[in-house]
Amino acid sequence: MNNLNFDIDLVYLWVDSNDSNWLEKKTMFTGESYTDLSEINCEGRYISNDELRYSLRSIEMNANWVRNIYIVTDNQHPHWLNFDNPKTHIIDHSEILPAEALPCYNSVIIEHFLYKIPGLSEHFIYANDDTFIGRKIAPSFFFNQKGNPIVRLQRYFGGRYINFVKKHLSIESNIYRKTIENSAKLINNKFGKFYSGTPHHNIDAYLKSDYQKVSEVIYSEEIKHTITNHLRHESDIQRIIYSYYLLAIEHGERRYVKRNESCRIRLQNKDFMLYIQKYNPYLFCLNDTQYATKNDRERVTPFLTALFPQKSSYEI
Repeated sequence: MNNLNFDIDLVYLWVDSNDSNWLEKKTMFTGESYTDLSEINCEGRYISNDELRYSLRSIEMNANWVRNIYIVTDNQHPHWLNFDNPKTHIIDHSEILPAEALPCYNSVIIEHFLYKIPGLSEHFIYANDDTFIGRKIAPSFFFNQKGNPIVRLQRYFGGRYINFVKKHLSIESNIYRKTIENSAKLINNKFGKFYSGTPHHNIDAYLKSDYQKVSEVIYSEEIKHTITNHLRHESDIQRIIYSYYLLAIEHGERRYVKRNESCRIRLQNKDFMLYIQKYNPYLFCLNDTQYATKNDRERVTPFLTALFPQKSSYEI
């Protein structure tokens, strides 16, 4: 039951590189299918381990107050998806992304245009298909009584992050961290506020109107310069900018996560269930990366089936 007096929608990004038509299109555009151990173009960036099926099971089991579920895809849909469920909506990239951004194999760019989803509620939460709700959760986990998003961050980088500040927001790091730094710089330069907390890599809450203002008005030029990054690039602006903005204008409530709230499990870790048994998290992410192997991916379905065995109404 929704304990807040407003609707809340859920948005997913989803891709399945097991689809030969999709993979052929990507290969023709980028010149290669995958690059081993590449942060930008590894197999783990695009392959489906059927996580979305189980993520939706977790939603129905633990957050059935969600109004609509929008799945943003590139001319695809899960073969098992039940289109008779009135909550379910497929949104193609072409419906929300500008033409110059297409085709897009960069989730960072797609995320800048989520507010354009037709019918999306003012209050929405955003998930990747590898994120799950592990136990019963209320809307107040994501939004406070004022209707403002709860911005969950993790304390990160340790001493390196202190050096990051001292060196005027510039450190050597991987592409993912650089995109976060890009967002931190933009907020710091305009609002004079620096947020050292980084993304907790899980489901986040937003206000559509503020999201749109950031994308179309406040940082429209900066975002515009990145939208032809069809693959991930260090100049990208990570979506944490929307959360930092909420904090800067006092439309968000900041909280630092604990392991029992939000837990990130990397696929190369050998015992997924250990994290669940130890922390019993409200949210967890089963993160596929360039370091995961075929054997790691084969352990995903048994693990998720054990947690979410009951077929949901989102499946045919």
